[in-house]
Amino acid sequence: MSRALILARGFAGQAGLEATAADHLAVVVEEWIANVVEHGGPQDGARIVLRLRLEAVMVRLEVSDAGVAFDPSTAAFDGPNHHRGGGAGLALIASLARIAGYDRRAGRNRLVLELPLA
Repeated sequence: MSRALILARGFAGQAGLEATAADHLAVVVEEWIANVVEHGGPQDGARIVLRLRLEAVMVRLEVSDAGVAFDPSTAAFDGPNHHRGGGAGLALIASLARIAGYDRRAGRNRLVLELPLA
């Protein structure tokens, strides 16, 4: 997960993102990657691919993973899990980014998120 955060922070710096946008990007990346690792069940050593692209008014994130099929746009959120902690990641991601697309091909999830810059 730290490699993904390093990538996100490096991208934010190179793209000249303002501090708030850079922080939001880091939160979205960290939360999504943590969810893939914790809940997606990818096999050890499976690659999670993260692509970031700066567009006119947003950052476009594409994440591909080999975990179980999961479309976050259809997921129900029941609130935080007080027994194990956490559980608010999807709601946090949804508050900062828009789900622009999801599909599953050749055993991999592909999620596209759009993070507004303003």
